[in-house]
Amino acid sequence: MIDILGLDIINFLAAAILLISLLVMASVRMGQLVRSFALQSIILAAIAVVLANHTGSEHIYVVAVLTLVIKGIAIPRFMMYTIDRLKMRREIEPLIGIPASLLISAMLIIVAYYITEPLISSGEAVTRNCLAIAFSVVFIGMFMMISRRKAMTQMVGLLMMENGLVLAIISTTYGMPLIIELGVFFDVFLAVLIMGIFIFRINRTFETLDTTFMTRLRD
Repeated sequence: MIDILGLDIINFLAAAILLISLLVMASVRMGQLVRSFALQSIILAAIAVVLANHTGSEHIYVVAVLTLVIKGIAIPRFMMYTIDRLKMRREIEPLIGIPASLLISAMLIIVAYYITEPLISSGEAVTRNCLAIAFSVVFIGMFMMISRRKAMTQMVGLLMMENGLVLAIISTTYGMPLIIELGVFFDVFLAVLIMGIFIFRINRTFETLDTTFMTRLRD
């Protein structure tokens, strides 16, 4: 059972994850986007450690280690390498401006709390309040994929969505079977590698990473 101190720590860290999601939506510098994702993943790993320590679910330590190594270190380094190779410094003008993006993100947070309120009120997990934050991160990541032009930025949005899903799982059910968790992390890492290869190919073929350019292609 999680004590009051542990619950406060988890809620504080979960709020930090949500705040970083909003900072990502307000950023146009590629390096800052990647570093923010890395910090979000490190905080997610810290939440997993606190949960494992207070619930006795030792397999959550594995989630914490994998999150830290794969999403806190390996993937950000690969993304920074890609940014340096392709000389991507800034996101081109997003489809939706920064002020409007932040306003929509705030609305998505309200929607997330509205959707999860029945689940929160009827749930038994002491960390069930994290569910609304997790849904908020998923919605913001999805919105980022829609509202940004560059493939790299859309990749960050996808990874943010995955962070939100992991937060929802570990905070409400205290984790999945270990073999499933390992499979999920392997799939995420493999997906990032494949997307990185596609980004290099897109840049080489079209000399741009603006994915809206591809909508103008014709047979």
